[in-house]
Amino acid sequence: MKIRKLFTIISVLFVFGQVAAFAAENAGAVDYSNASVSIKYYNRTIYYPGSADEAPVFVHITIKNNGAETLRFKLADDRSFSMDFNAYTVKNSRLEQTENIIEKRTTNQTVYFRELALEQGEEYSFVENVKNFLKISEPSVYYLELFFYPELYKSKYLTLKSNRLTLEVRPSPSATASNYMPVKDDSVELLKPLDISPDRVVEQTIIARQKSLWDQYFLYMDIESLLQRNPSLKKKYITVSAEERQRMLQSFKGDLMQSRIENDIVAVPESFQIEKTTYSPTEGSVVVIEWFKYPNFSEKKRYTYKVQQREGIWKIYDYTVVNLGTE
Repeated sequence: MKIRKLFTIISVLFVFGQVAAFAAENAGAVDYSNASVSIKYYNRTIYYPGSADEAPVFVHITIKNNGAETLRFKLADDRSFSMDFNAYTVKNSRLEQTENIIEKRTTNQTVYFRELALEQGEEYSFVENVKNFLKISEPSVYYLELFFYPELYKSKYLTLKSNRLTLEVRPSPSATASNYMPVKDDSVELLKPLDISPDRVVEQTIIARQKSLWDQYFLYMDIESLLQRNPSLKKKYITVSAEERQRMLQSFKGDLMQSRIENDIVAVPESFQIEKTTYSPTEGSVVVIEWFKYPNFSEKKRYTYKVQQREGIWKIYDYTVVNLGTE
């Protein structure tokens, strides 16, 4: 009886010790209920499968203090110890983490970090490449979100969850675009897009159309983006397989050549004049006045070609047309 009583006392003391240890461990825990994390695309562009270096997906991350008290949190120099990206397909299938992330977290190493403090209403932002965290090897539509660990990965039971972004990853340009095409039927010479300015891209495209040089005409065209100007085609395109997308792109190019669709972009001007060119490192527009000759009159139009740079090459991905009357 005495032994049982002694055992009961020891058990109670053990439980009390465990509770006390847990309370001591969490006595200095920070309240993160007034902290928030949000994500948005940084310099949003067209995203493709591939490595982090060749086809990055940059996201701008913001941590904000929404409370009245000072918010303190840790941020690792190697961000893989501070956060995780999660991405899901429409079928709720989750993308795998990169081998590099897994290796870092399963290897004993010193994690260097800074402790940051935000006052009421203050924010702290930085940019990260999603592909340093996730394997994105297939074109698809994904839902992307971030989990931030204010006490680092080892304490990931403390988590701040971000908003969700839709990430559309298109088929690789090498599979969808005509990067290398014969210049003419009896030649083995290959035509390759060059690193030229947006205005020269538009100029060469218009001249190629005037001469009915279709290979050269499509050289600086983002056919995939032009196809998706049509809402019904876009809806179908983003849901079909990669093989079916190839067929859709080829059919779209054939319809352009036959002038069955997008008549304005394939119309042949008698003459043209580049009016204005503006561009940033990744986006630009070229405004062109074009004249079209008919039997009894000439028509004048202003075209605005929207261009985008990818891997050093500018391509036309959209356009608008304004009629300026007849002459």
